[in-house]
Amino acid sequence: MKLGMFTVMMSDQPLEQVLDLVVSYGMEAVEFGTGGFVGNAHCNPEELLADKEKVNRLKKLVKDRNLTISALSCHGNPLHPDPMIGPVHAETLRKSILLAEQLEVSRIVGFAGCPAGCPTDQTPNWVHEPWPEWFPAILKWQWEEKLIPFWRDMVKMARQHNVQHFCFELHPGDMVYNPQGLLKLREAVGEEICCNYDPSNIEWQGIDTLLAILELGDTIKHVHAKDSKIAKRNSAINGLLDPKPYSDELNRAWNFRTVGWGHGPEYWNEFMLNLRMIGYDYVLSIEHEDSLMSAREGLDKSVRFLDTILLKEPPGPMTWA
Repeated sequence: MKLGMFTVMMSDQPLEQVLDLVVSYGMEAVEFGTGGFVGNAHCNPEELLADKEKVNRLKKLVKDRNLTISALSCHGNPLHPDPMIGPVHAETLRKSILLAEQLEVSRIVGFAGCPAGCPTDQTPNWVHEPWPEWFPAILKWQWEEKLIPFWRDMVKMARQHNVQHFCFELHPGDMVYNPQGLLKLREAVGEEICCNYDPSNIEWQGIDTLLAILELGDTIKHVHAKDSKIAKRNSAINGLLDPKPYSDELNRAWNFRTVGWGHGPEYWNEFMLNLRMIGYDYVLSIEHEDSLMSAREGLDKSVRFLDTILLKEPPGPMTWA
């Protein structure tokens, strides 16, 4: 496996400086944001697609440092009913597909999206209960009229432009928020529907993030190295569904944490072993969303922690067997 970095954490810094930082830590890959919720400070599809020389320059900056681009990430909601959001995010996705082809990147990371609950809704409607009876009706309409048709079209475009994997993060508020949902969409649309495995987004749903790796198997084509921590004092009283701001540290039920600060080495050792058992041998891309640490300190601690447990060499012969 290789260690990489999602550069969005340092969007305020010049690209060359960020790439040099990646090299200084001995990392081997970068993941660029191309728009949507994560911005496009280091990789703007509209600018790059308009100028082939800019594409070549970006490729050279990466190659000259012996780095690779693990994925392009355009986390957004392409199914949002607001014409100023959904269609914009969908167009960013299409441009990301075109850019990925030019950059020779096979993976795009993001969300499947969440549509309205009916044709006249103006906001997304995320259904997570079977009652009252209108919830199943909403869910059926969303899947059949919005989610599946949209991603069928995206898969068709991806096949035309050499993008092999749409790597969805499993995130509450999105139509694909657990392994079951991802596998359902994959069956309906195609094998291009894959997973960007980020354990921090699913633990607070009650999912066993180690067992889920084995369930998803080789649908996992990209991994975010990010941790989370459940605050037992708060979650025991109010549960894990928590709309309070991330900055309300003392009162939230859970929060994102730097790798190693939510779970210790025993958890992360098993995390690595499970990835190896399913045949994953790609990039662990460090993502920083820890409100108690600066991006630089979070990155530093993540690299130092992961460097001790990252499985870098292929398994050797079983001489004892």
